Amino acid sequence: MASADTLTTDPAPLCADQPHRPGLLTVVRRVSLSLLIAVVVPAVLFYGVFVLAGVWAAIVVALGWSYGAIAWRAVTGRRTSGLLILAAVLLTGRTLLSVVADSAWLYFFQPIISDGLVAGLFLLSLASARPMVARLAGDFYPMDHELAMRPRVRRLFRNLTIMWAVLGLAKAGMTLWLLQSQSLETFVLVKSVSMLTINVVAAFATIGLAALVARQEGLLGPARLQPVPVTA
Repeated sequence: MASADTLTTDPAPLCADQPHRPGLLTVVRRVSLSLLIAVVVPAVLFYGVFVLAGVWAAIVVALGWSYGAIAWRAVTGRRTSGLLILAAVLLTGRTLLSVVADSAWLYFFQPIISDGLVAGLFLLSLASARPMVARLAGDFYPMDHELAMRPRVRRLFRNLTIMWAVLGLAKAGMTLWLLQSQSLETFVLVKSVSMLTINVVAAFATIGLAALVARQEGLLGPARLQPVPVTA
């Protein structure tokens, strides 16, 4: 006969008490896929088409990819990440203004404004209960109110929001310098490579900092066995 305090590995009682938390590799895959769809592929497509067919064709292809990705995820019942939606909105605004003004130069100038505006939104969100990073975190890790309110997690979201805001301002300044000092061909190449590198490095720095806090909070480690009453 088994005693009432027998240690069991039956997953049912554990699942009842603890929500499912994905492992670090799962989070890395989600972030990598989101970056690939929303940032990497549009940048590569833009530069490739720019070299082969010119700037206006590159603009159309990059915008078409973003809306095609959103449509595909909607049709297949997959959740669309906030990063993909934000990228599509920014690309749409840049394209419309450039077409109306009939100015390819304006298309490349607008990221300076949009990066600055996004950085401003990140900074303004610090005054709210949910900084911008907290609003986007659910795309990569299941969040609930209890988890979001933990002191370490709140501090992490605040610090990451500041980091991305500063990064946005730095990118805006770098883009302005490149646009004023380089030819269009050199500008597109250097900006495509440098901004993509900066975004990817910053994203994985974010993952590293988040993983450190998650381990401190016991969110990424293996589930602990709990004494569960069982009967004979």
